Amino acid sequence: MIINVALDGPSGAGKSTIAKALARRLGYVYVDTGAMYRAIGLYVTRAGVPTDSKEEVVPLLENITVELEYVDGVQRVLLNGEDVSDQIRTPEISMAASNVSAIPEVRTFLLELQRSIARKNSIIMDGRDIGTVILPNADVKVFMTASPEERAKRRYEELIAKGQDVNYDDILRDINQRDYNDSHRAAAPLKKADDAYELDTTGMSIDEVVDSIEKLIDKRLRADFKVIPAWRRFTYGIIRFIASIPFYLIFNIKYEGTENIPKTGSVILAGNHQTWFDPILIAIKVKYISSYMAKAELFKFPPLGLLIRMVHGFPTRRSSNDVSSLTRAEEFIRKGYNLTIFPEGTRSKDGKIGRAKSGVALVASRCGVPVYPVGISFKRKLHFRSTITVRFGEPLSPEELKISSMSKTDLRAAGERIMSRIAELVHNG
Repeated sequence: MIINVALDGPSGAGKSTIAKALARRLGYVYVDTGAMYRAIGLYVTRAGVPTDSKEEVVPLLENITVELEYVDGVQRVLLNGEDVSDQIRTPEISMAASNVSAIPEVRTFLLELQRSIARKNSIIMDGRDIGTVILPNADVKVFMTASPEERAKRRYEELIAKGQDVNYDDILRDINQRDYNDSHRAAAPLKKADDAYELDTTGMSIDEVVDSIEKLIDKRLRADFKVIPAWRRFTYGIIRFIASIPFYLIFNIKYEGTENIPKTGSVILAGNHQTWFDPILIAIKVKYISSYMAKAELFKFPPLGLLIRMVHGFPTRRSSNDVSSLTRAEEFIRKGYNLTIFPEGTRSKDGKIGRAKSGVALVASRCGVPVYPVGISFKRKLHFRSTITVRFGEPLSPEELKISSMSKTDLRAAGERIMSRIAELVHNG
């Protein structure tokens, strides 16, 4: 499931900072459209051409290529192959970007590049007209703003931290001028989209802004997902607590990475599988109700089959492509349940991590939900008061799994990524 998020707002509202933080947290691709215009502004400035002269700027476009690359998760801006990520962040180039962005031909020049990135990836894109022109059908639109004084203060502190000699009054004057230019230009003027959420960030910390927008995104993501009633979750919590008591008495259970435990439903928990009670070890700490895939053979014994179904288990046939079990898994996720799954498909007798089946990657891709890896480790063999360590890892987003198609190759590669994360938790925790 591809999600496009548009962040619009005036210069200095903190869009780039927030967009980068959101992209890191959610595993989305960050697209800084302002950097593209800055790159063109830099080229025009180097050419000695007035940046507000349409007649002189447009002929230069045929000599310009702008590319975005991601190095260790950080966006770098390439102008004709040259990394200009640092050169484009000066007040002079900021004003040049404002000027060239008012030229319709420049906006058209970059439009298809921006849209093509959005078609292929879940993205956070920030700029001045993302929600109104570039991505009018974006899933989430936010118009960020702050007082001119607040924005000038932020920009001043940012540039001072980079060692630049700047003056606050000059920056405030530039921001006010750019606000006027951006809102009065003929081509795609700065304005709030009718369906955008307006967020005044004056006085807010970066984390507070990121949290606010993440809630909007989560609400949109879960628009097609139901929420399990509170009374059912409360009842489940009591049962979960009672069921955990004998395990704490018999074993010495330690939990690590509890900050990574999902706080909502409709996610996938994927763990390594060594014992029949692995699902219980995971469920003890996860508050939201989970569903489980269990091998079909277990359901042949009616009392056991009934018990498994009571805890939202359903059968899967490991020796074939069991489409019905995958459909059932999707149904549970869309109803608000988590899905606890063991990608290897069967218990490991020697404790070694095996290869993943394609099911976990397929369900994650079709539902567009994150996968939370879980590693369960203990010294063989188990005995009374043995120490069992359960580690919860950071979630893998659908984008991180890089499933661009439903081919066996993509699904196998995604499964390997999941098992690799699980192995790290088992062996390197």
